[in-house]
Amino acid sequence: MSLATAQIGKCGELLVQYQLLLRGIESAPLSTDTGIDLVSYSPALPHPITVQVKTNLRAKPGGGTGKFALDWWVPHNCPADYIALVDLSSESIWFLSPTDLIAHAQQQPTRGLHLYMYTDPSARPRRSDRFAHQHEFEQFKLANRASVIFGV
Repeated sequence: MSLATAQIGKCGELLVQYQLLLRGIESAPLSTDTGIDLVSYSPALPHPITVQVKTNLRAKPGGGTGKFALDWWVPHNCPADYIALVDLSSESIWFLSPTDLIAHAQQQPTRGLHLYMYTDPSARPRRSDRFAHQHEFEQFKLANRASVIFGV
């Protein structure tokens, strides 16, 4: 069975909501696409945190024929406090601030920021000044950042 793009996106949002709720953080989706998918509330913070969710169903060959990687495109002007990058196949979630995303996006053309993570450990990235392998992004996993971001 194949999923439509909108279904993949909704699965990513629901996975983020589920993982936040397991940590005692309430969240709600917005009804229109304004660049913010979820508004979250932590009882440890005096203000809500907004989240844009970008989702991959699974890793795919880079460039269509290269090593397997996850990749996400995020607009330059994303208004969210955090961008949640989701891989449905492993149910992994990474939380990056816009500043984190700018620092780690391997490509930054005018259409947006392009961040990718090779899932194949034998991949040899072109740029050595940026993270490129999935394990290098471990610090951004929701499980490792929830206490810093949400105070839980």
